[in-house]
Amino acid sequence: MNYPSPLWIPHKNQVEQTNLFHYIEYLGTLTGLDLTNYADLHQWSIDNSEAFWSSLWDFCNIIGDKGETVLVNADNMEKATWFPDSTLNFAENLLRERSTKTAIYFRAEDKVEYQLSFRELYEQVAAVSEWLKRQGIQPGDRVAGYLPNIPQTIIAMLASTSLGAVWTSTSPDFGAESVIDRFGQTEPKILFHSDGYFYNGKTIDIHARVETIKSALPSLQHSIEIPLTHVSGQSKSLAWR
Repeated sequence: MNYPSPLWIPHKNQVEQTNLFHYIEYLGTLTGLDLTNYADLHQWSIDNSEAFWSSLWDFCNIIGDKGETVLVNADNMEKATWFPDSTLNFAENLLRERSTKTAIYFRAEDKVEYQLSFRELYEQVAAVSEWLKRQGIQPGDRVAGYLPNIPQTIIAMLASTSLGAVWTSTSPDFGAESVIDRFGQTEPKILFHSDGYFYNGKTIDIHARVETIKSALPSLQHSIEIPLTHVSGQSKSLAWR
C-alpha cells in the first residue's frame, strides 16, 4: 500500500526537545541500548515490558514506592497485574509543581472566566484537604461531588485523594434519582455541590435537587456548596460554604 507523504515533519531541534527523545536518551544511558526512533522503542517495550515500565516509572520521577515486583501474569492480558506492591498518592504526584505557570484555565460559557496557577492550585487543595482532615476523613472514606467541570471539582477531588479518600462524582445535569442511586452505593460522608450550572446560555438552579439528594443519603455528615452561577465573571474565589 502506498501511503501519502506526511503533512508535516518536525525539525530535528523540535524532536530533541520532546520527552520521548529524552526518554530514549535515558534508556541508552541506563541500558546501553541504541534506540534510534519510535519504532525501535515500541518494539523494545513489547519485548521487554517489565524493564520498559520500570524505567518509565523512574524516568517520570513518580513519587512513591515502586515495590519489588513490576509484573505478574505477563502472558495473561486479563490477569496481568502491574506494580502489585507499589504505593503512591495520586494528588501528591499531580501537585508537585508549585510555580506561577497556569495550571487551570476555566471558562463557563461566557459567564465566568478565570485561571489558577500551580501554586494557587496547591494552596487551595491544601486548605480543603486540611478541612476534610478536621472532619475526620480517613483513607477509604468516600467524598462525593455533584458538580460541573469546574476548577473547584478538581480541587475537591485532589484534596480528597490526598488523604486516601475515594472520590465519586456526577454531573449536576443528572436527575436526583440517578444521583441517589450512585451515591447511595458509595455512601459518602461529604458532599460538594454547586448552586447550579450554565447550559446553552441559561442558568440552571439545582438547590431543590440537592436537598432531595441530601435527605436520601444517611451517610452524609457535611455538605458544601460551591457557588458558580452567582460569582463575578473574573472571580477566583471558591467561597466554600
